[in-house]
Amino acid sequence: MKSKLTLGIMAIILINCGENPEVPATESNPEQNSAAEIKEIQSRYNTEIPEKILTLNEVDTRIGKLEFFDGLPTRETVARVYDNLDHIRGIETFLSGIPATSIEGIRLGMQEMGVAEPNQVLIFNDLMDSNPLFLTGNTSTVYVSGILDLQKHGPVVVEVPAGSGPGTVNDAFFRFVVDMGFPGPDRGKGGKYLILPPDYDAEAPEGYFVAKSTSYINWLILRGFLVDGKTDAANKMYREGLKIYPLKDKANPPAMTFIDGSTKSFNTIHANTYDFYGELSEVIHREPVSFLDPELRGLFASIGIEKDKAFTPDERMKEILEDAVAVGNATARAIAFESREDEANIFPSGHWESGFLGGSYQWLKNEGKGGRYLDARTRFFYMATVNTPAMVLKMVGLGSQYALSARDKDGDYLYGHEKYTLNIPANVPVKDFWSVVLYDPQTRSELQTSQSLPSVSSKRTALTENEDGSVTLYFGPENFAPEDKRNNWLQTIPHKGWFVLFRLYGPLEPWFDKTWQPGEFELVE
Repeated sequence: MKSKLTLGIMAIILINCGENPEVPATESNPEQNSAAEIKEIQSRYNTEIPEKILTLNEVDTRIGKLEFFDGLPTRETVARVYDNLDHIRGIETFLSGIPATSIEGIRLGMQEMGVAEPNQVLIFNDLMDSNPLFLTGNTSTVYVSGILDLQKHGPVVVEVPAGSGPGTVNDAFFRFVVDMGFPGPDRGKGGKYLILPPDYDAEAPEGYFVAKSTSYINWLILRGFLVDGKTDAANKMYREGLKIYPLKDKANPPAMTFIDGSTKSFNTIHANTYDFYGELSEVIHREPVSFLDPELRGLFASIGIEKDKAFTPDERMKEILEDAVAVGNATARAIAFESREDEANIFPSGHWESGFLGGSYQWLKNEGKGGRYLDARTRFFYMATVNTPAMVLKMVGLGSQYALSARDKDGDYLYGHEKYTLNIPANVPVKDFWSVVLYDPQTRSELQTSQSLPSVSSKRTALTENEDGSVTLYFGPENFAPEDKRNNWLQTIPHKGWFVLFRLYGPLEPWFDKTWQPGEFELVE
Protein backbone atom coordinates (compact mmCIF):
# COMPACT_ATOMS: atom_id res chain seq x y z
CA MET A 1 0.00 0.00 0.00
CA LYS A 2 1.32 3.43 -0.97
CA SER A 3 1.80 5.99 1.79
CA LYS A 4 -0.25 9.24 1.91
CA LEU A 5 2.90 11.19 1.06
CA THR A 6 3.52 9.03 -2.01
CA LEU A 7 -0.06 9.54 -3.23
CA GLY A 8 0.29 13.30 -2.83
CA ILE A 9 3.58 13.36 -4.79
CA MET A 10 2.00 11.26 -7.57
CA ALA A 11 -0.92 13.68 -7.81
CA ILE A 12 1.41 16.66 -8.16
CA ILE A 13 3.43 14.86 -10.82
CA LEU A 14 0.25 14.00 -12.74
CA ILE A 15 -0.95 17.63 -12.69
CA ASN A 16 2.42 18.93 -13.80
CA CYS A 17 2.51 16.39 -16.60
CA GLY A 18 -0.78 17.68 -17.99
CA GLU A 19 -3.01 14.92 -16.56
CA ASN A 20 -5.73 15.16 -13.96
CA PRO A 21 -5.66 12.90 -10.92
CA GLU A 22 -8.73 10.77 -10.53
CA VAL A 23 -11.21 12.44 -8.22
CA PRO A 24 -13.03 9.90 -6.07
CA ALA A 25 -16.63 9.31 -7.07
CA THR A 26 -19.40 10.50 -4.74
CA GLU A 27 -22.76 9.01 -3.85
CA SER A 28 -26.16 10.60 -4.44
CA ASN A 29 -26.48 12.29 -1.02
CA PRO A 30 -24.18 15.35 -1.21
CA GLU A 31 -24.49 16.41 2.44
CA GLN A 32 -23.74 12.93 3.71
CA ASN A 33 -20.89 12.58 1.24
CA SER A 34 -19.42 15.96 2.25
CA ALA A 35 -19.45 15.04 5.93
CA ALA A 36 -17.84 11.71 5.18
CA GLU A 37 -15.21 13.33 2.97
CA ILE A 38 -14.38 15.92 5.63
CA LYS A 39 -13.85 13.15 8.18
CA GLU A 40 -11.69 11.28 5.69
CA ILE A 41 -9.54 14.38 5.04
CA GLN A 42 -9.25 15.12 8.76
CA SER A 43 -8.13 11.56 9.43
CA ARG A 44 -4.92 12.22 7.51
CA TYR A 45 -3.62 14.74 10.06
CA ASN A 46 -1.95 14.35 13.42
CA THR A 47 -3.96 17.23 14.88
CA GLU A 48 -7.56 18.37 14.56
CA ILE A 49 -8.02 20.46 11.40
CA PRO A 50 -10.97 22.92 11.30
CA GLU A 51 -13.53 22.00 8.66
CA LYS A 52 -13.78 25.64 7.51
CA ILE A 53 -10.25 25.67 6.09
CA LEU A 54 -10.57 22.47 4.04
CA THR A 55 -11.54 22.04 0.36
CA LEU A 56 -13.63 19.12 -0.85
CA ASN A 57 -12.75 17.18 -3.96
CA GLU A 58 -15.90 18.45 -5.70
CA VAL A 59 -17.47 21.87 -5.15
CA ASP A 60 -20.64 22.94 -6.95
CA THR A 61 -20.66 26.68 -7.82
CA ARG A 62 -22.49 29.08 -10.11
CA ILE A 63 -19.67 28.65 -12.66
CA GLY A 64 -19.96 24.87 -12.58
CA LYS A 65 -18.42 21.97 -10.70
CA LEU A 66 -14.89 22.61 -9.46
CA GLU A 67 -12.71 19.54 -8.85
CA PHE A 68 -9.62 19.06 -6.68
CA PHE A 69 -7.32 16.38 -5.37
CA ASP A 70 -6.56 17.15 -1.75
CA GLY A 71 -6.95 20.88 -2.42
CA LEU A 72 -5.02 20.80 -5.70
CA PRO A 73 -7.23 22.11 -8.55
CA THR A 74 -7.47 20.02 -11.72
CA ARG A 75 -6.48 21.60 -15.00
CA GLU A 76 -10.13 21.96 -16.00
CA THR A 77 -10.85 23.80 -12.76
CA VAL A 78 -7.80 26.03 -13.15
CA ALA A 79 -8.91 27.03 -16.66
CA ARG A 80 -12.48 27.63 -15.51
CA VAL A 81 -11.62 29.83 -12.54
CA TYR A 82 -9.09 31.89 -14.51
CA ASP A 83 -11.69 32.49 -17.22
CA ASN A 84 -14.08 33.55 -14.48
CA LEU A 85 -11.48 35.81 -12.84
CA ASP A 86 -10.69 37.54 -16.12
CA HIS A 87 -14.42 37.96 -16.74
CA ILE A 88 -14.98 39.49 -13.29
CA ARG A 89 -12.07 41.88 -13.76
CA GLY A 90 -13.31 42.82 -17.23
CA ILE A 91 -16.68 43.76 -15.73
CA GLU A 92 -15.08 45.69 -12.87
CA THR A 93 -12.79 47.50 -15.30
CA PHE A 94 -15.85 48.65 -17.23
CA LEU A 95 -17.73 49.83 -14.13
CA SER A 96 -14.71 51.53 -12.56
CA GLY A 97 -13.25 52.88 -15.80
CA ILE A 98 -16.35 54.82 -16.91
CA PRO A 99 -15.15 58.17 -15.48
CA ALA A 100 -11.95 57.95 -17.55
CA THR A 101 -13.59 56.84 -20.80
CA SER A 102 -16.35 59.42 -20.40
CA ILE A 103 -13.81 62.25 -20.36
CA GLU A 104 -12.04 60.56 -23.26
CA GLY A 105 -15.34 60.44 -25.15
CA ILE A 106 -15.78 64.18 -24.58
CA ARG A 107 -12.21 64.82 -25.75
CA LEU A 108 -12.82 62.83 -28.93
CA GLY A 109 -16.10 64.63 -29.54
CA MET A 110 -14.47 68.04 -29.09
CA GLN A 111 -11.67 66.96 -31.44
CA GLU A 112 -14.27 65.90 -34.01
CA MET A 113 -15.71 69.41 -33.82
CA GLY A 114 -12.32 71.07 -34.31
CA VAL A 115 -11.48 71.84 -30.67
CA ALA A 116 -7.78 70.98 -30.47
CA GLU A 117 -6.05 74.03 -28.94
CA PRO A 118 -6.65 75.89 -25.66
CA ASN A 119 -8.07 78.95 -27.48
CA GLN A 120 -10.62 76.81 -29.34
CA VAL A 121 -13.93 76.13 -27.58
CA LEU A 122 -17.33 74.78 -28.46
CA ILE A 123 -20.19 77.15 -27.70
CA PHE A 124 -23.87 76.34 -28.02
CA ASN A 125 -25.14 79.63 -29.42
CA ASP A 126 -28.75 78.44 -29.52
CA LEU A 127 -28.59 75.99 -26.62
CA MET A 128 -27.81 72.27 -26.73
CA ASP A 129 -30.41 70.56 -28.89
CA SER A 130 -30.89 66.81 -29.38
CA ASN A 131 -28.48 66.39 -32.32
CA PRO A 132 -25.24 65.92 -30.34
CA LEU A 133 -24.82 62.83 -28.18
CA PHE A 134 -24.00 64.29 -24.78
CA LEU A 135 -24.90 62.75 -21.42
CA THR A 136 -28.04 64.43 -20.00
CA GLY A 137 -27.17 67.90 -21.27
CA ASN A 138 -29.57 70.71 -20.45
CA THR A 139 -31.52 72.99 -22.78
CA SER A 140 -31.57 75.99 -20.45
CA THR A 141 -28.02 77.36 -20.35
CA VAL A 142 -25.41 78.32 -22.93
CA TYR A 143 -22.62 75.75 -22.72
CA VAL A 144 -18.97 76.52 -23.46
CA SER A 145 -16.75 73.43 -23.62
CA GLY A 146 -12.99 73.17 -24.03
CA ILE A 147 -10.15 70.68 -23.57
CA LEU A 148 -6.95 71.64 -21.75
CA ASP A 149 -3.92 69.52 -22.73
CA LEU A 150 -1.37 70.38 -20.05
CA GLN A 151 1.21 67.94 -21.37
CA LYS A 152 1.26 69.64 -24.76
CA HIS A 153 0.85 73.25 -23.63
CA GLY A 154 2.04 73.33 -20.03
CA PRO A 155 0.15 75.52 -17.52
CA VAL A 156 -2.98 77.07 -19.04
CA VAL A 157 -4.71 80.32 -18.10
CA VAL A 158 -8.50 80.61 -18.18
CA GLU A 159 -9.86 84.16 -17.93
CA VAL A 160 -13.51 83.90 -16.92
CA PRO A 161 -15.73 86.94 -17.53
CA ALA A 162 -17.84 88.54 -14.82
CA GLY A 163 -21.38 87.19 -14.73
CA SER A 164 -20.46 83.66 -15.78
CA GLY A 165 -22.69 80.92 -14.45
CA PRO A 166 -21.25 77.78 -12.87
CA GLY A 167 -18.04 76.51 -14.46
CA THR A 168 -15.84 73.53 -13.58
CA VAL A 169 -12.57 71.91 -14.58
CA ASN A 170 -12.47 68.11 -14.20
CA ASP A 171 -9.42 65.90 -14.67
CA ALA A 172 -9.14 62.85 -16.94
CA PHE A 173 -10.88 60.64 -14.35
CA PHE A 174 -13.71 63.16 -13.86
CA ARG A 175 -12.25 64.31 -10.55
CA PHE A 176 -12.74 67.86 -9.38
CA VAL A 177 -9.96 70.38 -10.11
CA VAL A 178 -11.58 73.79 -9.61
CA ASP A 179 -14.88 75.65 -9.87
CA MET A 180 -15.29 78.92 -11.75
CA GLY A 181 -18.02 81.56 -11.92
CA PHE A 182 -20.29 82.10 -8.93
CA PRO A 183 -19.48 78.73 -7.21
CA GLY A 184 -15.75 79.37 -7.76
CA PRO A 185 -13.35 81.66 -5.91
CA ASP A 186 -14.16 84.58 -8.24
CA ARG A 187 -17.80 84.42 -6.95
CA GLY A 188 -19.16 85.48 -10.32
CA LYS A 189 -17.00 88.59 -10.53
CA GLY A 190 -14.66 87.05 -13.10
CA GLY A 191 -10.98 86.32 -12.73
CA LYS A 192 -7.87 84.59 -14.02
CA TYR A 193 -7.41 80.89 -13.28
CA LEU A 194 -4.14 79.02 -13.74
CA ILE A 195 -4.39 75.25 -14.26
CA LEU A 196 -1.11 73.47 -13.54
CA PRO A 197 -0.08 70.03 -14.85
CA PRO A 198 0.60 67.20 -12.39
CA ASP A 199 4.38 67.37 -12.85
CA TYR A 200 4.65 71.15 -12.30
CA ASP A 201 7.11 71.76 -9.44
CA ALA A 202 7.97 75.45 -9.78
CA GLU A 203 6.37 78.17 -7.70
CA ALA A 204 3.13 79.40 -9.26
CA PRO A 205 3.07 83.05 -10.35
CA GLU A 206 0.91 85.52 -8.48
CA GLY A 207 -2.31 87.06 -9.73
CA TYR A 208 -4.21 83.85 -10.44
CA PHE A 209 -6.62 81.44 -8.81
CA VAL A 210 -4.27 78.44 -8.97
CA ALA A 211 -5.34 74.79 -9.24
CA LYS A 212 -3.09 71.81 -9.88
CA SER A 213 -4.56 68.90 -11.81
CA THR A 214 -3.74 65.22 -11.37
CA SER A 215 -3.85 64.64 -15.14
CA TYR A 216 -2.68 66.17 -18.41
CA ILE A 217 -6.08 66.17 -20.13
CA ASN A 218 -8.72 68.31 -18.42
CA TRP A 219 -12.24 69.28 -19.41
CA LEU A 220 -13.48 72.85 -18.98
CA ILE A 221 -17.24 73.41 -18.97
CA LEU A 222 -18.88 76.82 -18.46
CA ARG A 223 -22.57 77.71 -18.37
CA GLY A 224 -24.18 81.05 -19.14
CA PHE A 225 -27.72 81.91 -18.09
CA LEU A 226 -30.47 83.09 -20.39
CA VAL A 227 -31.76 86.65 -20.09
CA ASP A 228 -35.45 87.06 -20.91
CA GLY A 229 -35.34 83.53 -22.28
CA LYS A 230 -32.68 84.42 -24.85
CA THR A 231 -29.06 83.37 -25.34
CA ASP A 232 -27.76 86.74 -26.60
CA ALA A 233 -26.32 88.04 -23.32
CA ALA A 234 -24.48 84.80 -22.50
CA ASN A 235 -23.06 84.55 -26.00
CA LYS A 236 -21.84 88.14 -25.86
CA MET A 237 -20.33 87.66 -22.40
CA TYR A 238 -18.24 84.67 -23.43
CA ARG A 239 -17.27 85.87 -26.89
CA GLU A 240 -16.03 89.19 -25.50
CA GLY A 241 -14.70 88.12 -22.11
CA LEU A 242 -13.48 84.50 -22.21
CA LYS A 243 -9.79 83.92 -22.89
CA ILE A 244 -7.87 80.65 -22.69
CA TYR A 245 -4.15 80.39 -23.48
CA PRO A 246 -0.90 78.74 -22.35
CA LEU A 247 0.84 80.66 -19.58
CA LYS A 248 3.91 80.94 -21.80
CA ASP A 249 1.81 83.00 -24.26
CA LYS A 250 0.41 85.46 -21.71
CA ALA A 251 2.23 88.41 -23.29
CA ASN A 252 0.54 87.77 -26.62
CA PRO A 253 -2.31 85.27 -26.23
CA PRO A 254 -3.86 83.91 -29.44
CA ALA A 255 -7.35 85.08 -30.36
CA MET A 256 -10.21 82.88 -29.24
CA THR A 257 -12.05 80.66 -31.72
CA PHE A 258 -15.69 79.92 -30.91
CA ILE A 259 -17.14 76.91 -32.74
CA ASP A 260 -20.93 76.71 -32.70
CA GLY A 261 -22.17 73.32 -31.49
CA SER A 262 -25.91 73.97 -31.80
CA THR A 263 -27.70 71.72 -34.34
CA LYS A 264 -24.43 69.81 -34.97
CA SER A 265 -24.32 66.03 -34.78
CA PHE A 266 -21.33 64.56 -32.93
CA ASN A 267 -20.65 61.99 -30.22
CA THR A 268 -19.09 62.51 -26.77
CA ILE A 269 -20.14 59.21 -25.15
CA HIS A 270 -17.84 56.29 -24.35
CA ALA A 271 -18.30 52.89 -25.97
CA ASN A 272 -20.42 50.14 -24.42
CA THR A 273 -18.67 47.49 -26.53
CA TYR A 274 -15.18 45.99 -26.65
CA ASP A 275 -13.96 49.39 -27.92
CA PHE A 276 -14.37 50.64 -24.34
CA TYR A 277 -11.13 48.92 -23.33
CA GLY A 278 -9.24 50.61 -26.15
CA GLU A 279 -10.54 54.01 -25.03
CA LEU A 280 -9.41 53.28 -21.47
CA SER A 281 -6.01 52.07 -22.68
CA GLU A 282 -5.49 55.37 -24.49
CA VAL A 283 -6.08 57.27 -21.24
CA ILE A 284 -3.74 55.03 -19.23
CA HIS A 285 -0.94 55.41 -21.78
CA ARG A 286 -1.24 59.20 -21.94
CA GLU A 287 -1.52 60.07 -18.26
CA PRO A 288 1.26 59.86 -15.62
CA VAL A 289 1.55 56.89 -13.25
CA SER A 290 0.52 59.14 -10.37
CA PHE A 291 -2.82 59.72 -12.10
CA LEU A 292 -4.42 56.61 -10.51
CA ASP A 293 -3.88 54.75 -7.26
CA PRO A 294 -2.09 51.36 -7.52
CA GLU A 295 -5.26 49.41 -6.69
CA LEU A 296 -7.24 50.77 -9.63
CA ARG A 297 -4.23 50.69 -11.92
CA GLY A 298 -3.71 47.05 -10.92
CA LEU A 299 -7.30 46.19 -11.81
CA PHE A 300 -6.88 47.61 -15.30
CA ALA A 301 -3.47 45.93 -15.72
CA SER A 302 -4.98 42.55 -14.78
CA ILE A 303 -6.79 42.49 -18.13
CA GLY A 304 -3.85 43.90 -20.09
CA ILE A 305 -4.37 47.68 -19.86
CA GLU A 306 -1.05 48.98 -18.55
CA LYS A 307 0.99 52.09 -19.19
CA ASP A 308 3.73 51.69 -21.82
CA LYS A 309 2.42 48.25 -22.83
CA ALA A 310 0.33 47.59 -25.92
CA PHE A 311 -3.19 46.35 -25.23
CA THR A 312 -3.17 43.19 -27.38
CA PRO A 313 -5.32 40.48 -25.77
CA ASP A 314 -5.22 37.02 -27.36
CA GLU A 315 -8.36 35.46 -28.83
CA ARG A 316 -9.32 33.80 -25.55
CA MET A 317 -9.04 37.05 -23.60
CA LYS A 318 -10.79 39.07 -26.29
CA GLU A 319 -13.75 36.69 -26.26
CA ILE A 320 -13.95 36.97 -22.47
CA LEU A 321 -13.76 40.77 -22.56
CA GLU A 322 -16.42 41.01 -25.26
CA ASP A 323 -18.75 39.18 -22.91
CA ALA A 324 -17.53 41.09 -19.85
CA VAL A 325 -18.26 44.48 -21.38
CA ALA A 326 -21.78 43.30 -22.30
CA VAL A 327 -22.40 42.22 -18.70
CA GLY A 328 -20.74 45.39 -17.41
CA ASN A 329 -22.95 47.56 -19.59
CA ALA A 330 -26.07 45.70 -18.42
CA THR A 331 -24.92 46.14 -14.82
CA ALA A 332 -24.35 49.87 -15.29
CA ARG A 333 -27.84 50.19 -16.78
CA ALA A 334 -29.35 48.34 -13.83
CA ILE A 335 -27.49 50.61 -11.41
CA ALA A 336 -28.61 53.67 -13.37
CA PHE A 337 -32.28 52.83 -13.94
CA GLU A 338 -33.12 50.40 -11.10
CA SER A 339 -30.99 51.40 -8.12
CA ARG A 340 -31.13 49.11 -5.10
CA GLU A 341 -29.97 51.91 -2.79
CA ASP A 342 -32.73 53.25 -0.53
CA GLU A 343 -31.24 56.74 -0.64
CA ALA A 344 -31.87 56.91 -4.40
CA ASN A 345 -35.48 57.83 -3.64
CA ILE A 346 -35.82 61.56 -3.03
CA PHE A 347 -39.27 61.34 -1.44
CA PRO A 348 -40.89 58.73 0.83
CA SER A 349 -43.27 57.86 -2.00
CA GLY A 350 -43.23 58.02 -5.77
CA HIS A 351 -40.56 57.37 -8.38
CA TRP A 352 -38.40 60.48 -8.37
CA GLU A 353 -34.76 59.59 -7.79
CA SER A 354 -31.47 61.35 -7.26
CA GLY A 355 -28.72 60.74 -9.79
CA PHE A 356 -26.13 61.75 -7.20
CA LEU A 357 -25.92 59.41 -4.22
CA GLY A 358 -23.81 59.56 -1.10
CA GLY A 359 -23.29 63.29 -0.65
CA SER A 360 -19.60 63.15 -1.60
CA TYR A 361 -18.03 64.46 -4.80
CA GLN A 362 -15.11 62.14 -3.97
CA TRP A 363 -17.56 59.21 -3.96
CA LEU A 364 -16.93 58.22 -0.34
CA LYS A 365 -19.67 56.31 1.46
CA ASN A 366 -20.74 57.29 4.97
CA GLU A 367 -17.91 59.82 5.33
CA GLY A 368 -15.41 57.21 4.23
CA LYS A 369 -16.48 54.48 6.65
CA GLY A 370 -17.92 52.60 3.70
CA GLY A 371 -14.93 53.29 1.47
CA ARG A 372 -15.49 54.22 -2.15
CA TYR A 373 -19.19 54.32 -3.08
CA LEU A 374 -18.63 52.33 -6.26
CA ASP A 375 -22.21 52.01 -7.48
CA ALA A 376 -22.90 55.71 -6.83
CA ARG A 377 -19.90 56.64 -8.97
CA THR A 378 -20.94 54.26 -11.75
CA ARG A 379 -24.54 55.50 -11.65
CA PHE A 380 -23.58 59.15 -11.92
CA PHE A 381 -20.96 58.93 -14.65
CA TYR A 382 -22.95 56.48 -16.77
CA MET A 383 -25.72 59.07 -16.85
CA ALA A 384 -24.14 62.48 -16.38
CA THR A 385 -21.09 64.72 -16.47
CA VAL A 386 -19.42 67.42 -14.32
CA ASN A 387 -18.12 66.64 -10.84
CA THR A 388 -18.01 69.47 -8.31
CA PRO A 389 -18.39 69.95 -4.56
CA ALA A 390 -21.28 72.27 -5.41
CA MET A 391 -23.36 69.11 -5.94
CA VAL A 392 -23.03 68.36 -2.23
CA LEU A 393 -23.85 71.80 -0.88
CA LYS A 394 -27.31 72.85 0.14
CA MET A 395 -27.35 76.23 -1.60
CA VAL A 396 -30.79 77.72 -1.05
CA GLY A 397 -31.58 80.05 -3.94
CA LEU A 398 -28.33 79.18 -5.73
CA GLY A 399 -27.11 76.44 -8.05
CA SER A 400 -29.45 73.70 -9.19
CA GLN A 401 -31.03 70.44 -8.07
CA TYR A 402 -32.07 67.46 -10.16
CA ALA A 403 -34.65 64.67 -9.98
CA LEU A 404 -34.78 61.71 -12.36
CA SER A 405 -37.78 59.59 -13.27
CA ALA A 406 -38.04 56.71 -15.72
CA ARG A 407 -41.31 55.20 -14.43
CA ASP A 408 -44.99 55.97 -14.15
CA LYS A 409 -46.93 55.96 -10.86
CA ASP A 410 -47.35 52.17 -11.05
CA GLY A 411 -43.61 51.61 -11.39
CA ASP A 412 -43.66 50.72 -15.09
CA TYR A 413 -41.13 52.18 -17.53
CA LEU A 414 -42.20 55.15 -19.63
CA TYR A 415 -43.05 53.97 -23.15
CA GLY A 416 -42.95 56.21 -26.22
CA HIS A 417 -46.12 54.77 -27.77
CA GLU A 418 -48.19 55.54 -24.66
CA LYS A 419 -49.68 58.84 -23.45
CA TYR A 420 -48.95 60.31 -20.02
CA THR A 421 -49.63 63.41 -17.97
CA LEU A 422 -47.46 64.91 -15.25
CA ASN A 423 -48.68 67.54 -12.80
CA ILE A 424 -46.20 70.14 -11.54
CA PRO A 425 -47.88 71.59 -8.43
CA ALA A 426 -48.13 75.34 -7.94
CA ASN A 427 -45.42 77.34 -6.25
CA VAL A 428 -42.46 75.37 -7.54
CA PRO A 429 -39.73 76.18 -4.98
CA VAL A 430 -37.28 77.98 -7.26
CA LYS A 431 -35.76 81.43 -7.23
CA ASP A 432 -35.04 81.32 -10.97
CA PHE A 433 -36.91 78.69 -13.00
CA TRP A 434 -37.60 74.97 -13.46
CA SER A 435 -37.41 72.70 -16.49
CA VAL A 436 -38.24 69.18 -17.66
CA VAL A 437 -36.03 67.54 -20.30
CA LEU A 438 -36.66 64.22 -22.05
CA TYR A 439 -33.81 61.76 -22.56
CA ASP A 440 -33.17 58.58 -24.52
CA PRO A 441 -32.25 55.57 -22.31
CA GLN A 442 -30.01 54.17 -25.05
CA THR A 443 -27.76 57.24 -25.39
CA ARG A 444 -28.65 59.01 -22.11
CA SER A 445 -28.76 62.09 -24.35
CA GLU A 446 -31.68 64.32 -25.27
CA LEU A 447 -34.49 62.38 -26.94
CA GLN A 448 -34.49 63.01 -30.69
CA THR A 449 -37.98 64.01 -31.85
CA SER A 450 -39.44 66.69 -34.11
CA GLN A 451 -38.90 69.05 -31.16
CA SER A 452 -35.23 70.01 -31.42
CA LEU A 453 -35.26 71.04 -27.74
CA PRO A 454 -37.19 68.15 -26.11
CA SER A 455 -38.01 70.16 -23.01
CA VAL A 456 -40.17 72.75 -21.35
CA SER A 457 -38.97 75.54 -19.13
CA SER A 458 -40.86 77.95 -16.91
CA LYS A 459 -38.54 80.65 -18.25
CA ARG A 460 -38.49 79.82 -21.95
CA THR A 461 -41.77 78.03 -22.68
CA ALA A 462 -45.19 79.74 -22.76
CA LEU A 463 -46.80 77.18 -20.45
CA THR A 464 -50.49 77.34 -19.56
CA GLU A 465 -51.28 76.96 -15.87
CA ASN A 466 -54.32 75.30 -14.33
CA GLU A 467 -56.71 77.30 -12.17
CA ASP A 468 -54.83 76.27 -9.00
CA GLY A 469 -51.50 77.49 -10.41
CA SER A 470 -50.20 74.00 -11.19
CA VAL A 471 -49.01 72.98 -14.65
CA THR A 472 -50.08 69.79 -16.40
CA LEU A 473 -47.56 68.45 -18.90
CA TYR A 474 -48.54 66.03 -21.66
CA PHE A 475 -46.28 63.31 -23.11
CA GLY A 476 -46.98 61.18 -26.16
CA PRO A 477 -46.18 60.65 -29.84
CA GLU A 478 -48.89 63.15 -30.84
CA ASN A 479 -50.10 66.33 -29.20
CA PHE A 480 -53.21 65.36 -27.23
CA ALA A 481 -53.10 68.37 -24.92
CA PRO A 482 -56.20 70.58 -24.77
CA GLU A 483 -56.26 73.38 -27.33
CA ASP A 484 -55.27 76.01 -24.78
CA LYS A 485 -52.35 73.92 -23.50
CA ARG A 486 -50.62 72.86 -26.71
CA ASN A 487 -47.29 74.27 -25.47
CA ASN A 488 -47.47 71.91 -22.48
CA TRP A 489 -46.87 68.86 -24.72
CA LEU A 490 -43.60 66.99 -25.19
CA GLN A 491 -43.25 64.47 -27.98
CA THR A 492 -42.16 60.86 -27.50
CA ILE A 493 -41.22 58.23 -30.10
CA PRO A 494 -43.36 55.11 -30.54
CA HIS A 495 -41.75 51.93 -29.21
CA LYS A 496 -38.84 53.82 -27.67
CA GLY A 497 -38.24 54.29 -23.98
CA TRP A 498 -37.63 57.68 -22.37
CA PHE A 499 -36.90 59.27 -19.02
CA VAL A 500 -36.81 62.80 -17.68
CA LEU A 501 -34.76 65.10 -15.51
CA PHE A 502 -36.66 67.70 -13.53
CA ARG A 503 -34.30 70.61 -12.83
CA LEU A 504 -34.71 73.39 -10.30
CA TYR A 505 -32.53 76.47 -10.78
CA GLY A 506 -32.13 78.40 -7.55
CA PRO A 507 -33.91 75.74 -5.42
CA LEU A 508 -35.64 76.98 -2.27
CA GLU A 509 -36.19 75.42 1.14
CA PRO A 510 -39.42 73.47 0.34
CA TRP A 511 -37.39 71.37 -2.09
CA PHE A 512 -34.77 70.52 0.50
CA ASP A 513 -37.24 69.81 3.32
CA LYS A 514 -39.44 67.84 0.89
CA THR A 515 -42.63 69.75 1.66
CA TRP A 516 -43.05 70.26 -2.10
CA GLN A 517 -43.02 67.30 -4.47
CA PRO A 518 -43.71 66.94 -8.21
CA GLY A 519 -46.51 64.65 -9.28
CA GLU A 520 -46.12 61.20 -10.84
CA PHE A 521 -46.49 60.20 -14.49
CA GLU A 522 -50.10 59.14 -15.06
CA LEU A 523 -50.86 56.76 -17.93
CA VAL A 524 -53.71 58.03 -20.10
CA GLU A 525 -55.85 55.10 -21.25
